[in-house]
Parts: sequence; structure tokens; C-alpha cells
Amino acid sequence: MASDPLFVFALESEAADVFDDVDKLVVGIGKLNAAFHLSKAILTRRPRVVVNLGSAGSGTFPRGSLVSCERFIQRDMDVRGLGFRRYETPLSGLDPILSYGLRLEGLDSGICGTGDSFEMAHDSTEYNVIDMEAYALAFVCCREQIPFVCVKFISDGADGGAADDWTVQVHRTALTFKRLLQG
Repeated sequence: MASDPLFVFALESEAADVFDDVDKLVVGIGKLNAAFHLSKAILTRRPRVVVNLGSAGSGTFPRGSLVSCERFIQRDMDVRGLGFRRYETPLSGLDPILSYGLRLEGLDSGICGTGDSFEMAHDSTEYNVIDMEAYALAFVCCREQIPFVCVKFISDGADGGAADDWTVQVHRTALTFKRLLQG
């Protein structure tokens, strides 16, 4: 990993005080917050690499595991009624799957479905990690040609118990990432 990475989190609770001694950015929840705050940080901080660490749901990977995401889907983009493919942003020229992430060796690889909803009934086979910010972060990094690393801590099963599971597990996120980075 390049020196002096910018560590990006959606929530302060995902970083806790574990990341107080590094260049850290907390963007808030959702794609708009993520894109806005990362774009602003790129203009002022000019990072050499962006590392997104955060919690996510998955019905594929076990709770408590870490998953490296290198491909991203905008899971709430659906303009099939106008003749576009599911997850395709109309008239963008972009493939529905954004392949822009560096793989972190030693971790399982996942496809992250990002959307502005907390998914509690995941049934898609196109993606196996569910979050609310990564696609936007990957998109901004891709456009700015900044290397991007995305690692998700699986906090819940993106199912009927997701809200309760996430509330219990999110506090473990920062400590799990700290062990990974020291590792």
C-alpha cells in the first residue's frame, strides 16, 4: 500500500479511536455523502491511495469476516423500463459492474452492491456484499485515477435480522481492521 493512505469510513463508530493517528475521513451514510466528502478531500488532501474500511452485510460470507471488494454495482440503479440493463447508469457509457479496486491478498474477494437502502432481504446473485457507500467511493477514485482499496467487515446477513446484527457487530469493525493492518 502506498505511503500515507486516506482511510475512509462511513461512520465514526467504524473507525472508533483506533484510526485517530492516520489520515482519516468520515463521509456519512449513503452514496451522495460518500461522493461529496471524498471529492472534497481529494481536492484538499490529494491522497496517493484511498482505503475504504467499513461494515457490510452478506448472505455469502460469515459474520465477522473481512472481504476485499474490487468490483462494485450500484444496486439501486434500475432503469430497465427505458431499455437499459439493470444496474446500468443511463447514458454514462459505464458497464453495470465497476471494476476498480485493488485486491487485498489473503482475503476473500467479493462484489459489493451499493445502494441507499439498508438491505434486509438480499436475494440477488450479482453481488455478495451489501453496503451504502463503496460504489460511490470507487467511482470517484476511478475518475480521479487514484488507487482504491475496499475491505468490508461482514456485520450482518443482509436478512431479517440485519438491523439487530449490525447494531451489535459494528463496534468490532475498527478492532478487526486494526488487526488486519498490523498483521
